[in-house]
Amino acid sequence: MPMQTETTACVRLDLWLWAARFFKTRALAKQAIETGKVEVGGQRAKPSRSVRVGDALIVQRLDERFEIEVLALRDVRGPASVAQTLYRESAASKLVREQGRALRAAERAGFKPPETKPDKRARRLIRALGDLDAL
Repeated sequence: MPMQTETTACVRLDLWLWAARFFKTRALAKQAIETGKVEVGGQRAKPSRSVRVGDALIVQRLDERFEIEVLALRDVRGPASVAQTLYRESAASKLVREQGRALRAAERAGFKPPETKPDKRARRLIRALGDLDAL
């Protein structure tokens, strides 16, 4: 499929999300749209909905939420550098994503797995704590 030209004014939503590299496969993009993780203009959409230049999209992917504006249309997947030119993310969206990423990194930094296996006494304590959770 060739790159969309100026005469073609729209592309399928699932195809555009795949080409813009928000999802690894078109099937994943379709599933996200069908489960309500993608909004166009504040409304839920179908995978076959047409995307036009200037549309506002909200894409929820795992713990990240992207608020973007469509700048260009493309129906083939290319390099990431080209995919990033297809949309513009709002500054507020970038800030929220960066704060969430920093928070998750800090949570991971606080956990330190033990360097050695627990000894007999520690195993008994772990087992005893596990029994409390069962109650």
